[in-house]
Parts: sequence; structure tokens; C-alpha cells
Amino acid sequence: MITYVSVGLLGLLALSIPVGIVLFLLGFGVDTFFSPFPLTKGLGNLVWSTSNNATLIAIPFFVLLGEILVRSGIATRTYTALDRWVSWLPGGLVHANVATATMFSATSGSSVATAATVATVAMPQAEKLGYDPKLFSGAIAAGGTLGIMIPPSINLIVYGFLTQSSIPQLFLAGLLPGILLALGFMAITVLICAVRPELGGTRRVFPIGEMLRALIQLIPIILLFTVIIGTIYKGWATPTEAAAVGVAGAIVIAAIFGGISVSMIAESVVGTVKITSMIMLVVIGASFLNFTLASAGIGRELSEFLDGLGLSPLATIAVVVCIYIVLGFFIETLSLMVVTIPIIVPLIVAQGYDVIWFGILMIVLIEMALITPPVGLNLYVVQGARKSGTLSEVMLGTIPYVIAMMVMVLALIAFPQIALWLPAALQ
Repeated sequence: MITYVSVGLLGLLALSIPVGIVLFLLGFGVDTFFSPFPLTKGLGNLVWSTSNNATLIAIPFFVLLGEILVRSGIATRTYTALDRWVSWLPGGLVHANVATATMFSATSGSSVATAATVATVAMPQAEKLGYDPKLFSGAIAAGGTLGIMIPPSINLIVYGFLTQSSIPQLFLAGLLPGILLALGFMAITVLICAVRPELGGTRRVFPIGEMLRALIQLIPIILLFTVIIGTIYKGWATPTEAAAVGVAGAIVIAAIFGGISVSMIAESVVGTVKITSMIMLVVIGASFLNFTLASAGIGRELSEFLDGLGLSPLATIAVVVCIYIVLGFFIETLSLMVVTIPIIVPLIVAQGYDVIWFGILMIVLIEMALITPPVGLNLYVVQGARKSGTLSEVMLGTIPYVIAMMVMVLALIAFPQIALWLPAALQ
């Protein structure tokens, strides 16, 4: 059955069938060929119970929040302000790409939205200032992945929903690794541009007065992050309620900065509906597939297979990491999460590992999948914003940042407290 699901998944995706539909088709196949029960009779109830969950309401709110920030021009002003502060480093404006992605991640919750925003704002500067197109675009694609690590994160919300674990705890656990990963991206950029200065374009130093005035442009993002995350950790609001407050705050900020209009709100709502519909189709399809797989006994099969290998807990983690790296080449990231979590997480927890820690480890692996071909979504988003050059340039540019992610994976395995310290400290 495992072979059927794996081959079927890859085969149907190769036919360019939408991922959500693929998951439903696989579920029907498992029900027909491997289950002794007519599981499709419970499909209606399953769809309703999956979609009728208060936790998932946070997803459209966070998507709408990101849409408003992009379309109101707040993201552009944030990029300009950070340019004033980090362009003196070796690599110059490349650091602004990473820094803007980090700050935008603190309100967006979506890696693709983060990459698209930074790419749209930054790409016009690349040729003008003489940056290497590979390094410049690779940094944007990699920085965009921080959108699913730094809270609030849509992927962490989905992980918490599927594993019934604390979303505030997951948000706290993702904060330090996300910041360390951003600093790692900047450090590896400095190293590359110190060895090959011609790749980093022109380093610019701005007057201190101009730098201080630029901080005003960062206040909206900082305020939104403080309100959203602060209300969750103080217990004043659930993630869903905090997301709604964040949307209201984004509208107020857009109005203050003169970026609000009826057409902007309408475009933001339409964009939110499209993205949320795609996410929910994948989540519901994966829930049905997981239901049929569990009923047909795939969890038992996988457990018996791993037990038969006689692996230690550390070796089990190593195998799981390798599985996610390989699957990340071929499967879209959200789909990869929702398909594997109900199968993999119980096995990991049975080995004595913390479910919160594994969620962060999984997110780093999912981030890698976003910038590794052939299905790395951020690669295509950045290439689309470039409007010139080849996709292979973006792929080559992400290699140093993939290495940084692998270092983070090893660090999380060797030092779990990187993820667990902050939740424990603030509990």
C-alpha cells in the first residue's frame, strides 16, 4: 500500500493535476483497493468536521493581512528603510532582501507571499546597482522561506491543527530558529561577498540622520508583530482572534500612510479567497487521504517496517530527514506536510521526541523544499518577478542558503533547546 500511494502521488502530480484533487483520488483508490469498509460514506462528515474548525479561520485572516501590507505599499517602505541600515555590509542590498523577508514574515505567515513581495520590490534594484543575479535572486528565494518559520506561520497553524499541539507554543518555538536562520543567511552572504566582492554590488553608507528617519517606516511592521504575537502569548486572544486584530491594524496603518482604497481592499479580498481556497482544498483532501490510510492500516505497516529495521531514535530521525529532503524535491510543501504528519509524527513521538521540537525541524525541511527544484515554489515566484534571465540562475543562487538550512537541521537535532528554550522560559 505504501508503494501504491507513493507511485500514485508522484504519477498524478506529474500529470499536472491539482494537488487537492490528487489527494482525493488517492483516498478513493485506497478505499477501493485496500479498505474492507466503504469509507467514502463518511466523506461528507469528514469534509465538514475538517473545515468547521475555529483554528483554521486564522489562515484567511493572516493571508488577508499579508495582502493588505503588499498592496498598500507598506512592504515597499519597509524595504527602503532596511536598505538604509544594512547596505554597508559586504553584499549590500542582498542583506536588505533577507532583512525585509524576516520582518515581512513576522506578519505574513506565508513563504510564497513573502518571496513575491520582496522580489517585486527588490528586483528593479539588482541590475541598476550591479549585483550578481544568481546571489541576489537566491537570497530573495531563501529569505522568503522564513515566512513559514517566524510567527505567525500558516504552516505552523496547520501543523498544530493536525497534531493537536499548542499553536502559541509552536509560534514561540519557531521564533529563535527563524531569527538564527536569517542571521545565518546574512552571515553566509557576507562570507561569499568577502571572498568575491564583485558579486555583492555596490556597498552604500547612508548618513546617520537618514538612517534614523528610516526607522519610522519600520514602526508599522513592528507594531503589528507586537500586537499579534503579544496578544497570543499574554492569553488575551487566540491565534484566530489575534489574526483578526492584525487585519484591523493593517487597515488602520494603510489608511494612515495613504495606501487604502476600495480597489485595494477588493483586490486583497479576492487574493485572499484564491489562496485560502487552495489551502483548504489541500487540507481537506489530505484529511480524507489520511483517514483512508489510517483505516486501511498504513500506520501499522510503517511502524512494523521501522521496528523491523531496529533503528535507534537518532537513526529514525536521520531516516525521516532524508525522506523529507527527497519528497521535497517533488511535492508541494503544504501537501507534503498534511500528507505525512499523521503518519510520521506518531512514530517520532513514540521514540520519545517532543512534538513541538519536531514541528520546527519539519518546518526547516519544508523551507528547503521551497527552494529546491523541480517543485520549489519560491524559485518560480522569484523568477517570475525577474522577467529576465533563467530559472537555473535562481536555483544556483539558493545553494549557499540550502547549506545554511542543513546546518540548522543538524543544530536542531544536536541542540533541541534551540527550539524548546523559549516556550519553556515563557510557559
